[in-house]
Amino acid sequence: DRCCAVVRVLVLQAAWALAGGQVRYSVPEEAKAGTVVGRLAQDLGLEAGEAEARRLRLVAPGRRASVEVSGASGALLVSSRLDREELCGKSAPCALRLEVLVERPLRVFHVELEVTDINDNAPIFPAARKNLSIAEFTTLPGSRFPLEGASDADIGANAQLSYTLSHSEHFTLDVKSSDENRKSLFLVLAKSLDRETIPVHRLVLTATDGGRPSLTGTVELVITVLDANDNPPQFNQSVYKVQLPESAAEGTLVVRVNATDPDEGSNKEFSYSILSSIPVGNKELFNIDTRTGEIRLTGTLDFEDVRLHELQIEATDNGTPPLSGHCSVELEVLDVNDNAPEVWVTSLSVPVAEDASVGTVVALLSVSDRDSGANGRVRCWVWPASPFGLEATFAGSYSLVLREALDRERVSEYEVEVRAEDGGAPALRGRRGVRVPVSDVNDNAPAFAQAVYTVLARENNAAGAELARLWARDPDEAGNGRVSYSVWEGGVGGGWRPASSYVSVDAESGQIRLQGELDYEEIDSYEIPVEARDKGSPPLSGHCSVELEVLDVNDNAPEV
Repeated sequence: DRCCAVVRVLVLQAAWALAGGQVRYSVPEEAKAGTVVGRLAQDLGLEAGEAEARRLRLVAPGRRASVEVSGASGALLVSSRLDREELCGKSAPCALRLEVLVERPLRVFHVELEVTDINDNAPIFPAARKNLSIAEFTTLPGSRFPLEGASDADIGANAQLSYTLSHSEHFTLDVKSSDENRKSLFLVLAKSLDRETIPVHRLVLTATDGGRPSLTGTVELVITVLDANDNPPQFNQSVYKVQLPESAAEGTLVVRVNATDPDEGSNKEFSYSILSSIPVGNKELFNIDTRTGEIRLTGTLDFEDVRLHELQIEATDNGTPPLSGHCSVELEVLDVNDNAPEVWVTSLSVPVAEDASVGTVVALLSVSDRDSGANGRVRCWVWPASPFGLEATFAGSYSLVLREALDRERVSEYEVEVRAEDGGAPALRGRRGVRVPVSDVNDNAPAFAQAVYTVLARENNAAGAELARLWARDPDEAGNGRVSYSVWEGGVGGGWRPASSYVSVDAESGQIRLQGELDYEEIDSYEIPVEARDKGSPPLSGHCSVELEVLDVNDNAPEV
C-alpha cells in the first residue's frame, strides 16, 4: 500500500508534456500547502540557479492561483487550499491556465494545472425529511410519487449516485436515468395501504456516491395514509420542453401546463404549484398561476450560469384527502451576445530601447469572452497597426511584439490600443490602452552645420580675444546628447605646431579664443580642427575645420 501511494503521488506530480511552450501538471484537490506539483524550472529547461537569476514567476490574472514558484529551487508548490468545487464547480476537467515569466530575455510559458477530484463531498438531499400523503385503497398498486434526488458537488465517479430504500412490503424505489448525470426518482406503491393497520409509514432513502470509499446521504420519507379521493389530477404531458433566450424579460411566459381531474365537486378542483427545481434553489426565478397553470419569469436568466432549468410541477385537488398529479418542465436557456470581450495586460516590459530588435515582446495580454459559440469567439488587433503587432501564444493569450524598428528622435512614446471583437450579431467590443515609452540609445553623433568655418582676425589681437563660437547638434537625450568641444590637435599653416598653442575652445559653449598674439608676417593663416564629442557610452564625435585668416596691419616700418 505504501509503495502504491508513492507511485500515485509521483504520477500526480509528473509533468504531462512540454510542447509549444506549454507544461501540464496534475494535482489532487485539498493537497497540503507545500506539496510539490512539479519541477517547473527543470521542465522548462532552466539550469540550476537560473530560476532565481531570471526571476521565474507566475502570472494569474483575475484568479487566485493557489500555487507559487519556489524562488530557490524553481519548483511549483501548492501555496493555499485547492478546492476543485470552488474553482470549477461541476466543470470537468478542472484546468487552471497559468502563465510563467522569465527575464533576460523575457519569455512566457503556459502551464496547465489540472485539479483532480477526490471524494470529499457526500450526497445531500434538499431536506432531511419528506412528507407524503397517500390515500388508502383508492391509490392503486403501481402508483408513482416523484421524489427529489440528492446532489453531489464532486464530479465523475465521485458524483455518480445510486439510491436504495429501506425495506418495506408496501413501497419500492424506481430510478430512471434521463442521462448519465440526471436521475428521476419515484416511490412506487407495491401493495395497497390500510390506514387502520398502519397510519404512518417511515422509510429511509439513501444516496451513495461512486467514490472509494463511498459517501452517503439520507432523507426520511414520512408517508401519511389518508382516506378520500380516488382520482388525482392528470397532466396532458409528462414533460414540457421549452426554449427561451437569456435576454427574456421578467414576466415572460415560459409555458402553460394543463391538467384535468375526472372527479366531481371539490374533488375536481385543483391548484398548481412548483414543487422543486434543478438546480436546487432556482425555484424563485419562476412563478406559476395556481389557477391557470401559466409559468412566468420572476427573475433574469443567465446562460453563462445555468443552461438548463428543470421544474417539478404539482397539481393538487381539493378532495379529502387531496391527491396530486405531477409533470416536469425543462427550460433550455439560449445564449445571446450579452458579454463584451475583456482585455487584460498581464505583463508589461517598458520602456523599450530604440535599438530593440524586431520581434521583441513588449507586453503579454489575456483576452476572454463569457459567451459561447460565435458570441464568444474573439478576434484581436492593435491600433494603430504599426510599429507593434499581436501574436497569439495560446487560447486567449497574446503577445504585443515589435514589428518595425524604433527611432526615439522621431517618436518618443506610443499610445497603443489592443482591441477585441466577438462574433455576435451585433458584435461587442472590448479594448485596453497600453502606453509604450521609448528609451534613448547613443545612435547620433554630434554634427556641425558646416564642415569648414572661415574666420577673419587682425594681427596683433590681444590674447583672450574671441574669434568665433561653434555649435554642434546632437538629437539624443540626457548624456547621449550632451556635447563638449575641444581642439583636435593637427597642423597649423606655416609650420607644424599644435593648434592649442594659438587658440582654445571652451568645452561647454564652443567659444574659440586666442591664446597668444597673431603675426601676419610670421603666419598668415591657420587651420584649426575642432571636435564635438557627446557623453554617451561609447561616446560619438563630429568634426569641423576652422580656417583662420590673419589680416595685415601696418605694424612694420620700412628698413634700409
